[in-house]
Amino acid sequence: MTATTPRRRPLSRRGVLGAAGAVAAGAALVPDAVASAAPSGSAPVPAGTGPETFPATRTEAATGTGTAATALTASYVALRWTGAPDGATIRFADGTEAGALKPVSRGCAAVEGGGTALVPAGDATAYEVQAPAGATEVRSLAIDTTDGPARTFQVPTEPTRVRGVRYLSRPAWGADESKRYKDGVVNSPEVYYPLQSITVHHTAGVNGDPDPAATIRAIYEYHAVTLDWGDIGYHFLIDEAGNVYEGRYSGEDGIPGFDADGKVVTAFHTGGYNSGNLGIALLGELTETGPTAAAKASLTRLIRAVCKIKGLDPQARITYVNPVNGVTKDVHTISGHRDWLATECPGQTMYDLLGEVRTAAAQ
Repeated sequence: MTATTPRRRPLSRRGVLGAAGAVAAGAALVPDAVASAAPSGSAPVPAGTGPETFPATRTEAATGTGTAATALTASYVALRWTGAPDGATIRFADGTEAGALKPVSRGCAAVEGGGTALVPAGDATAYEVQAPAGATEVRSLAIDTTDGPARTFQVPTEPTRVRGVRYLSRPAWGADESKRYKDGVVNSPEVYYPLQSITVHHTAGVNGDPDPAATIRAIYEYHAVTLDWGDIGYHFLIDEAGNVYEGRYSGEDGIPGFDADGKVVTAFHTGGYNSGNLGIALLGELTETGPTAAAKASLTRLIRAVCKIKGLDPQARITYVNPVNGVTKDVHTISGHRDWLATECPGQTMYDLLGEVRTAAAQ
């Protein structure tokens, strides 16, 4: 396995896993408090904000299978390969002891013609990747979201809310807006369509996460750069304490997930069915363990607020029509990722609770 250090430049992709890398429509949503923030160094400073620092995300890429040592302490390792989507394994070492090889879970994301995963690394300083039989173009990226140099963001000084639901804006979790750019231009320009459905996900990461914002920054790096989506794939994320985080960038109007006309920005959470489909991800692995009471309550509250303002029935079944290509799908208004595609997401335990969430959101 060969390690490389990605070249960095302003307003471009950072830490690229490339060839040199390796192992219905209702009223508009109106925010209760509007406070947007620009990347560090831009001017003027938005009103109602104050400086807050977050560690800049650092990455180190490698190519091929075998063992790679990293100059940084990896919070996560992103993997991508061509070939069978299942069958990869990985082990981590912390400098003194190596763990056992463990199967790699595909998690929520998928790529055509291969496999991909974002694997919690537990502050590893080395890792070993074994790809599925016959796999090629194995690429990996060690991601450090906790120990990089401090980067200053202008963060709202008062709580931001949308229709009573409190959320943390992108600058409040340390979203480096330069990652939305590739070769100096926005990689995935925003497009908007009337909202038809809401899809629930889990991130298939760690439970008991001590630093959810750092995890969200890792997911952002993985989605925006590794998978070349140009941004984080979800509209909202919810941690175990019930905190709601703004996901996909939707403009400077201060309304998370939507434009000023109430149309939802297209994100990247359900391949082939993204336009008009709002994605909410709960942090953690929810296959055998259910969401915390706080996370479930926030999920229900957010869904209720969106459905009420957009005139959706949380308990209905609908025929979703992709506004881009006309493809249809019969689903619940509030569905799980697996209702759309062959995946375990949002985890069996969370999936079994969706009926309860629909009922509560309708009240």
